[in-house]
Amino acid sequence: QVQLVESGGGLVQAGDSLRLSCAVSGGTFSNYAMAWFRQAPGKEREFVAGIRRSGGNTAYADSVKGRFTISRDNAKNTVYLQMDNLNPEDTAVYYCAARLSSTVLAGTFHYNYWGQGTQVTVSS
Repeated sequence: QVQLVESGGGLVQAGDSLRLSCAVSGGTFSNYAMAWFRQAPGKEREFVAGIRRSGGNTAYADSVKGRFTISRDNAKNTVYLQMDNLNPEDTAVYYCAARLSSTVLAGTFHYNYWGQGTQVTVSS
């Protein structure tokens, strides 16, 4: 069974940075496209960033483009989300997701496995 475990969330101030990590076990990490989603209170879960299984191509939501960077280390079975210049609108639970495919898609229903989430809170 594939398991995803996120870490790195916390409480920060506007303008600060955080790096989220997602460690994957129980499967062949390089077979999965990986993505980060987030869900704020009262809102639907939304796509944040994704990376192909080779790591060669990435995709971002417009709201985070230029501030967030997704990367992966296939040797460590880990995907990262570097978040810079955070603002209060970035406050949410952030989820890591894995899709048994080479390509990244934005819909939650395309992903086979999910982590439990990590809270990111940005104060103004």
